[in-house]
Amino acid sequence: MSHGFETGPAVAGIDPRTPKILLPLARVLDFVNRAMVVLGMLALLIASCVLTYSVVSRYVMKASTDWQDEAAVFLLVGATFMCGAFVQQLRGHVGIEAIAGLLPRALNQLRLTLVDLLCAAFCSFFAWKSWTLFHEAWVEGQTTSSSWAPPLWIPYGLMAAGMTLLSLQLFVQLTARLNGLFNPTAGGAR
Repeated sequence: MSHGFETGPAVAGIDPRTPKILLPLARVLDFVNRAMVVLGMLALLIASCVLTYSVVSRYVMKASTDWQDEAAVFLLVGATFMCGAFVQQLRGHVGIEAIAGLLPRALNQLRLTLVDLLCAAFCSFFAWKSWTLFHEAWVEGQTTSSSWAPPLWIPYGLMAAGMTLLSLQLFVQLTARLNGLFNPTAGGAR
């Protein structure tokens, strides 16, 4: 996805402007993000099989189902939140290009830095709140209201872990962008 400032197609990897002190974190995130994408693909495949089984068992075999919908939702929550950092690593989230084309390059770089800063702040807050939900669900033994009643710490934990990964990815990318602004020889402009 183009945002009007990349020099080539989006590829996963470590930004060459990443400060040396953060390179170990960036490498770990790159590895974890790629692993989460594989697990996310498996989760989507399993969710589709679960939902297909649910339809067949309800309408063909006339059997009642009570666990399939929640199992599929848990899998989809995990796939969505745990893969968010990978999509951010690609900078593949939806962006509006109209503004990027109108602004001078320096002002556009400032805009992108502010967007990264605001996204990192929001996602960090979201991660913190998700961890508090996870803690409450764990301590209080909260479950869903269905007859299957799986524990709610599972989706809250996936949400919290995924938002934490996304926050760390945004932090690494923000520092790389700042490093590129204040140290133009730190790597290619992106």
